[in-house]
Amino acid sequence: MPKTSSRIAGFHTLDRIQRLKTLAADLKLDAGNVDAFLNASAATGDIAAHMVENAIGTMNVPLGIATNMVVDGRDVLVPMASEESSVIAAVCNGARQCRATGGVRTSTTGPLMIAQVQITGVSDPFSARAQLFEKTPEIKNICNEMDPLLVEMGGGFKDIEVRVLDTAEPMVILHLIVDTRDAMGANAVNTMAEAVAPHVSKWTGGRVELRILSNLADRRLVRATAKWPLKEIGGKGVRDAMVRAGAFANADPYRATTHNKGIMNGVSAVVLATGNDTRAVEAGAHAYAARSGRYSALTRWEVAKDGTLSGSLEMPLAVGIVGGATKIHPTAQFSLEIMGTPGADKLARIAGAVGLVQNFSALKALATEGIQRGHMSLHAKNVAMMAGAEPDEINAVADALIESGAVRQDVAKRILKKLRSK
Repeated sequence: MPKTSSRIAGFHTLDRIQRLKTLAADLKLDAGNVDAFLNASAATGDIAAHMVENAIGTMNVPLGIATNMVVDGRDVLVPMASEESSVIAAVCNGARQCRATGGVRTSTTGPLMIAQVQITGVSDPFSARAQLFEKTPEIKNICNEMDPLLVEMGGGFKDIEVRVLDTAEPMVILHLIVDTRDAMGANAVNTMAEAVAPHVSKWTGGRVELRILSNLADRRLVRATAKWPLKEIGGKGVRDAMVRAGAFANADPYRATTHNKGIMNGVSAVVLATGNDTRAVEAGAHAYAARSGRYSALTRWEVAKDGTLSGSLEMPLAVGIVGGATKIHPTAQFSLEIMGTPGADKLARIAGAVGLVQNFSALKALATEGIQRGHMSLHAKNVAMMAGAEPDEINAVADALIESGAVRQDVAKRILKKLRSK
């Protein structure tokens, strides 16, 4: 019987291949699956071993290219890493339909990140708050000494915020606001928070506890806007239905959740393709969507003065092009090269533009044929593969599935059996 204990003594000391062999032996894994996994991980498996603990290989996600994108007047090909059918196709189609109106226009607030320093045990929290503001010049010097290269590049400490939270025991929260330039900035701001901590404790007489960045990067916003002509979307009826769909998402958190998930289909695919932190970006986006106290949509849809459909997006988007996986992963570097090696600001603009276009395509599908028709047409190939279709059989099985109107694995198996009998 396969081993069931998760306790494997010395597992972390083994190299990547030895770990995989240990798992294969203990769990009696299928030899064909092991070989396929080894082959799939051959190119970047050893890099992965230096990126995460107990690595055995890589999980390869399809990387596609979104065409037709025009961002701030410049054509750009956008790499997107996603396993979900229809995501990239939706961006290609939505981007093509707004090219005549100039594509997507964007703006950003700059690469400002926040590090939080939690101070507890302060008897007079509002007096401590005032003291911290008085110490701003000293805080600036301490922070900037931690990263002189960042300062040399025009970044570094910019300001502080201090809040008093009315919890069971009042606590003072110091925000360090730092310009991180082309880095996402987590390591930089965390280091600064650690350096400031003992001084803050001394100045306030309190205990410094948590010292870490916030992924609610509401000082690092990206905004994107675009217009779609009526002839591209199918007329006034479709336009108005899409505006009503947007209003539904603004008013109802159940709809807003799926609405924003669709936006993140596009944004996260660009973030992942460039080796950035999808979890941080998604957490920040959803927190920003709830900043009013009620979860709402990240986009707004309205009828422009000229009658076109106008869409706009605003969300925090903290990405970088230096440090972490972005700098060491060859696929991330390749993706950036395809986009023309943008800086962090430009990368955020592109990702935001993709999120807006993705949302347009989803709303248009919902307002017309429904989301399933287009999605299931593309999903048919996945179903064909799940049914066991070989590469030279996939298209034929997928086409037959679509024609049948039943994109299911049991139907695919019957189609495949019939195909092979011929």
